[in-house]
Amino acid sequence: MICISSCKKNTTTAPAPVTNTGTLYFPSSTWETATPASLGWNETGLNDVYTYLQQKNTKAFIILKNGKIAAEKYFGTFTADSNWYWASAGKTMTAFLTGIAQEQGIININYRTSQYIGTGWTSLPLAKENLITVKHQLTMTTGLDDGVADSDCTTPACLQYKADAGTRWAYHNAPYTLLDKVIESASGLTYNQYFQQKIRDRIGMNGLWVKLGYNNVYISTARSMARFGLLLLAKGKWDQTTILADTNYFKAQTNSSQSLNPSYGYLTWLNGKGSYMLPTLQFVFSTHLFPNAPADAYAALGKDDQKIYVVPSQGLVIIRLGESAGQTQLALSSFDNELWGKLKAAAVF
Repeated sequence: MICISSCKKNTTTAPAPVTNTGTLYFPSSTWETATPASLGWNETGLNDVYTYLQQKNTKAFIILKNGKIAAEKYFGTFTADSNWYWASAGKTMTAFLTGIAQEQGIININYRTSQYIGTGWTSLPLAKENLITVKHQLTMTTGLDDGVADSDCTTPACLQYKADAGTRWAYHNAPYTLLDKVIESASGLTYNQYFQQKIRDRIGMNGLWVKLGYNNVYISTARSMARFGLLLLAKGKWDQTTILADTNYFKAQTNSSQSLNPSYGYLTWLNGKGSYMLPTLQFVFSTHLFPNAPADAYAALGKDDQKIYVVPSQGLVIIRLGESAGQTQLALSSFDNELWGKLKAAAVF
């Protein structure tokens, strides 16, 4: 757990980030590299990062600088061709895909969820169910009870009333997972088909959404994860191809989506907001998400420390896949801030 004693109000003002001016590179079937030395990074410090990652059960680690691979390390028998699960880091990709569906005109995130998947998808009275919109699913503010026996369960019996939609933030997998059905209903395609057409095949990813119990989990290589991170860094563009043209939606995804937990956008975690909430807890921590990281960093975070970090001011995308770094906590763990401290010591930013 993250200790309460470390959560005092951050009273220091972070310096404004230096704007990254590098031109973004987009890989084809091959991927250009940049050496740490050419970037002025501390290679001894970077080796310390690798040692730390190995100690923390990491399988794959990549740093992109302006799109080029500046560091890439695999541990044990894991290789660049090995596939691994994203866990909840895939949520950020679902939010991006939802933006594409809205841009295409097949959904409107301000419409009721029941307009897409029918009424009775929860056990709530109809008037309460009809308060829930697609946007509430994107922002973890459906008001459904995350304290049920199985918070992954998507059947109506498991989706119970806790508060009116929009009045309570709680990290809850089940309403998120049902975004898949919203997109399937609106598009007339399976979730994998729609995703492959709109994102995966257009940016050269591999991988597949796989149903594991109630959850829909993405599995791919680390480089495919890095491709999606680069798409985020480029604000929805892939070289000369626009994947998501709706700049207002992308801005909303990567900024505070509500006031209850300012460190949460559309299924995306945000640094530098001064306070945050965690899964399963109704407690507000009065500090930044990753105090050691640049204030403009944002992230896709998954169970067992699956990570996509994006830092626009530095032109950085950082990927970590592997087993748990030592905690069973969902999303954020102490690993995040420790890793950023070591990256800072290595002069990566």
